[in-house]
Amino acid sequence: MAIVVVGGHSRSVGKTSVVVGLIEHLPEMQWTAMKITQFGHGICSANGEPCDCAINEEDHCSVITEERSRVGDSDTSRFLVAGATRSLWVRTRQGRLAEAMPRLRSEMERGGNFIIESNSIIAFLQPDLYITVLDQGTLDFKDSARTFLDRADAVLLHSETTNVLSPGWAGVRLEVLNEKPIFAITRQQYVTKEIVDYVRKALLPERQPA
Repeated sequence: MAIVVVGGHSRSVGKTSVVVGLIEHLPEMQWTAMKITQFGHGICSANGEPCDCAINEEDHCSVITEERSRVGDSDTSRFLVAGATRSLWVRTRQGRLAEAMPRLRSEMERGGNFIIESNSIIAFLQPDLYITVLDQGTLDFKDSARTFLDRADAVLLHSETTNVLSPGWAGVRLEVLNEKPIFAITRQQYVTKEIVDYVRKALLPERQPA
């Protein structure tokens, strides 16, 4: 079993598009894809809608549902359209991912290869690859991305703003990424041949030419 985690420092930096691209370009992996979403106060994990159950923190703490739609109208549906064999949406309250881990691990025990969109999952497992997406044109930097930045194996850096990783976020220690591979991406091409080759070599070294 191979596990790839794709994270990023903020919303809308392309995490889902990277997952979709890797699923499309590595069909031999027969991926089970997961998207992990942590909702804040007042939002129900069961459906992502405003909910009074937020008053009782033990209600609707975490939910895992399997996507069935293949029309591409949601992130998890896009995973299926790209070629994933299964697609799961994991929703928890903010900071309560640990309580979803028993069922999540049960899903993983079914076997296969997993590609997971999340930062926080790094606190609970050691993936074969953890790839982080950074856009220096976006100032927000999630605490989860900051916490696990040094665990990243590779960086996908939006090249619309700059081709060089340079200081731009207060309190973020970019030096922890020194010596790690950095791949340029754009909003027109989130996954390049170089990225696919890097992931394939890491996961399937025996398939590389001698």
